[in-house]
Amino acid sequence: MADIAYERILHMLVTLRIYPGDPIHDEAIIKELGIGRTPVREALKRLEVDKLVVTFPKRGTFATRVEVSDLAYVSEIRQQLEPMAAARAARVATQATRDRLRETLQDIQDFDIEGSTATDILTFDANVHREIYSASGNPYLEDVLVRQSNLATRIWCLVLDKLPRLTNHVEEHLALLQAIIDGDEQLAADRAAAHVKEFEVAVRTALLDV
Repeated sequence: MADIAYERILHMLVTLRIYPGDPIHDEAIIKELGIGRTPVREALKRLEVDKLVVTFPKRGTFATRVEVSDLAYVSEIRQQLEPMAAARAARVATQATRDRLRETLQDIQDFDIEGSTATDILTFDANVHREIYSASGNPYLEDVLVRQSNLATRIWCLVLDKLPRLTNHVEEHLALLQAIIDGDEQLAADRAAAHVKEFEVAVRTALLDV
């Protein structure tokens, strides 16, 4: 139940249903999720480790605020580790994993971007990245990148209405996945680096315009 609470509260934070800086009331969360107090509190402790919530003595728990500097810190990590994960996936992925990535590639081609909500697109994008992290075969690397991806997606949501259409961003995954499937480490790393860099530049421009 703690895992379920964690995933559901995480989704609320990342998609800004709980906005940065907002207080998080245990009772309201418990009532909305229909989950007991202990699992919810365990989930909030995990989310504090993820830097998505912060607890102040005698004040309560709040969604962490977002600053322009947060984007710089998260992007610095992702620009180093996303290419590493992509290259490693290209090198070590099993045939079964490559087959799964082919299915993900097809899912991208079939995905109805025009008919999807922004939240649907962001969730889909995050899931594609998680497939790549998993394909890297390094659970520690995967864990770090999932956490950073969650932070990046939350920042993305803040400026979503100021960003260009998301079609190109989603379709960039096609070439990246194909490089991994083909076992081309350098190309996979280069495409992952370019993808993260373009995201950082677009979001930074939008944040500074807020």
